[in-house]
Amino acid sequence: MVDTFVRSDQRTEAATALGSNRARIWTMLVACTGVTLVIASMVALNTALGDIAVATSATQSQLTWIVDCYSVALACLLLPAGAIGDRYGRRGAFLVGLATFAIASLASTVFTEPLQLIAARGLAGVGAAFIMPATLSLLTATYREDDRAKATGIWAGVAGSGAVIGMLGSGTLLHFWSWRSIFWAFAASAALIFVLACTIKSSRDDEATPLDWAGAVLIAGAVAVFVYGMLEAPARGWSHPLVYGSMSVGVALAVAFGFVELRRRHPLLDVRLFRRPDFATGSATITVFFMAMFGFFFVIMQYIQLVRGYTPIQTAFALSPLMAPMLTLSVLSPWYLPRMGLRPVLFLGLLLISAGFLWMRVLQVDSPYLDMMWPMLVMSTGIGFCTAPSTLAIMAAVPDEKQGVASAVNDTTREVGAALGIALAGSILAARYAHVLTPHLAVFPGPARGPASHSLAQALEISKTLGPQGGQLAHLSQTAFLQAMESSLLVLGVIIAAAALVIGAWAPGRDGRQLRAVRRITSQRRVDAAGPTSVDELRRTVAQHHDAGVRAAAGDRRQDGPVDHP
Repeated sequence: MVDTFVRSDQRTEAATALGSNRARIWTMLVACTGVTLVIASMVALNTALGDIAVATSATQSQLTWIVDCYSVALACLLLPAGAIGDRYGRRGAFLVGLATFAIASLASTVFTEPLQLIAARGLAGVGAAFIMPATLSLLTATYREDDRAKATGIWAGVAGSGAVIGMLGSGTLLHFWSWRSIFWAFAASAALIFVLACTIKSSRDDEATPLDWAGAVLIAGAVAVFVYGMLEAPARGWSHPLVYGSMSVGVALAVAFGFVELRRRHPLLDVRLFRRPDFATGSATITVFFMAMFGFFFVIMQYIQLVRGYTPIQTAFALSPLMAPMLTLSVLSPWYLPRMGLRPVLFLGLLLISAGFLWMRVLQVDSPYLDMMWPMLVMSTGIGFCTAPSTLAIMAAVPDEKQGVASAVNDTTREVGAALGIALAGSILAARYAHVLTPHLAVFPGPARGPASHSLAQALEISKTLGPQGGQLAHLSQTAFLQAMESSLLVLGVIIAAAALVIGAWAPGRDGRQLRAVRRITSQRRVDAAGPTSVDELRRTVAQHHDAGVRAAAGDRRQDGPVDHP
């Protein structure tokens, strides 16, 4: 495989000596169950929010943070947790995360106050931050380079399907038991995986470099504040000072993190990795398709449940076809990726996601299920093309001893993308819905107008109390929601298409090289940055030569060979 996907200088002695093929398969199974637990927990509670609100008297804001506190804690601690796993042992980090997650979930089964549930969900997010990077880094450290792409593809496919698995599980549980059964299932699953994880072999960075605590604090703060601002955008609007202020502070902290890391002998993350086209485009692609996936979930779950009237378990089964293309294409990625190259695979995948979003705008109140399923399959096919190759591009760009940090980068981009998708879809949906519906509310009683304009769910609840006018309000609010949904899908589809063009132009091809025009531009920028005194007659910088520019300027591309001494 070309250098884009497998680095010849990565150390594989530890992976080669890790035992039988059965042990590697067992490690893969444990790792995949761990990442499924983390991803499923991000969405499982969405189907139970109504029951939680009734049982705990939680406000809408508190319900939002029962879900989002988990995501914020997970996102901000991924990089520090990945580095801790590299330093002290990845299995140990995995076990600590599982224990923390299990305790937090078990506590949620007895808590009765909203603030208690929010705190417990935040603690579960802390545990998940240790689980998620450990699963992938344990896997890549276990498999040899020739099998690593296949193992990573399976992991990525399972991770991509985790949200649907979470909805299927929570919908099934709610069909038979109360909302607390979801937390019982989380606690039991984490305890079972903990026992299984004790049977796998650990790995760590043999050099045992000191942890970069300053970098850890900066990046944790940057991601936490930035994600918080994005998650508040749907409720407050992008122009609210808390939203743009939080995002601005997050960007400033991220810039400070970059400057600090460039001056560290042992940085938490070598930010110069983003100069590599494979690492940069892999990270960008994961951000984009997770933005698409969670923006889609945010919109389509409301359409299925509030417009089509599906129950939680029916909603989960309606979305289950998403898993087939994602899993299939992720498993097949070691076959098609070397033949096509990273550039066309990512470009095609993102274009298919965009096409699925634009096609889904045809949905109406009475559309049959197949009208939703076909564009959904197109979108999931695009996600399947992107999932494993983008993860492989990130992991292959980083040395074996830093696989925990590489996995954390992969996971952090997922969390940021998910928050961005919810923020974009939610804010567009809310603004457009209110804009379309408000002019038609004058004929309804005053106390009903405000809540009805806030969300479709509130409008449908109010319609049940209005007698003969209730049917009219329900129809108007559903029609307004469909127009708002069309706007959200259009904006997201256009953004994804634009990202496909940029990523497709920047990503390396099958030969591991960027497009000639892009290479010319980046080479010229390096020449300009180097200054006139550091450029040879062929316009190459001296820093690019192994011999201060003498041999390369003369056109001799040969490598130095050994000298025979008489």
